[in-house]
Amino acid sequence: MADVLNEHASVAARREASLERPCVLVACSGGADSLSLAAALAHEAPRAGILAGGVSVDHGLQEGSAHRARAVAAALAGMGLEPVETVHVRIGRSPAGPEASARSARYAVLDHAATRHGADAVFLGHTLEDQAETVLLGLARGSGARSLAGMATRLGLYRRPLLRLSRGIVRAAVPPGLEPWEDPHNVDPAYARARVRHRVLPVLEKELGPGITAALARTGELLRADAEALDVLADQALQAATRPAPGSSPGSAYDIGHLSGLPQAVRWRVLRTAAISAGCPPTDLTAAHAEAVDKLLTAWHGQKGVDLPGAVRASRRRGVLTFGPLPGS
Repeated sequence: MADVLNEHASVAARREASLERPCVLVACSGGADSLSLAAALAHEAPRAGILAGGVSVDHGLQEGSAHRARAVAAALAGMGLEPVETVHVRIGRSPAGPEASARSARYAVLDHAATRHGADAVFLGHTLEDQAETVLLGLARGSGARSLAGMATRLGLYRRPLLRLSRGIVRAAVPPGLEPWEDPHNVDPAYARARVRHRVLPVLEKELGPGITAALARTGELLRADAEALDVLADQALQAATRPAPGSSPGSAYDIGHLSGLPQAVRWRVLRTAAISAGCPPTDLTAAHAEAVDKLLTAWHGQKGVDLPGAVRASRRRGVLTFGPLPGS
């Protein structure tokens, strides 16, 4: 098992070795997945000629979490990783819930750690099952191919070298002497991901076959490729449709004739990007908003406009679709 894990870590490490500053970090919670990845990276990084360090993030959500994070950092240092650091964060309240707040705080910490240490990549220990869970959660939201696309193996600083390996393989590779810690949130039914992991996926595996987890993960990977291709087309279409705002109107404007001729999958992406550029919070912008704005193009009958999150209004005037601030805002 360790050989399989080391091979995946080695491939990822060799990719980073060609960078100008060959330094990578691994994010480690102390769970079995991230401990296995950290150990594999510590084994393979010297062979790839790169410096490898680790970061342990304390979210402060459980009693004793600070002590545990320091113990994880000590374990990383014991593997030979350098630099190693522990970062303590405070999780604020968010309408999106504690899971989203913790995730945002964690990625902010990792971004800053990469900057401080001059790291070119941060390795994350997500597995095949994590990908399947992400796809199912995206399906429940009903917000299109982008939500179903799951996690990328490479996105900006972040690398997920274990994304095609099962959790069983990864956890079997935890080196002897290391005691993985299981986050109680991972089994708490108050959290959607925990319910998917322990209730939904087992039922699907039982009723549809043991290959459903791999199939979901593969579906996410295929949809990500489709979504990325559509995003490129949408960016090109957005640039081609951009026009000066009519008169002295504030905001951005787009040619309706050009937008109307686009396939819906591309057009809705253009409308979403335009709305976000005008100030709509991405997390508040739904498919229903995109559909309402789309009717200004495809089902026009004199509507005054569509009010969007972030005090933004989309309106149609003289063959141009505009996004600007709501009057009086």
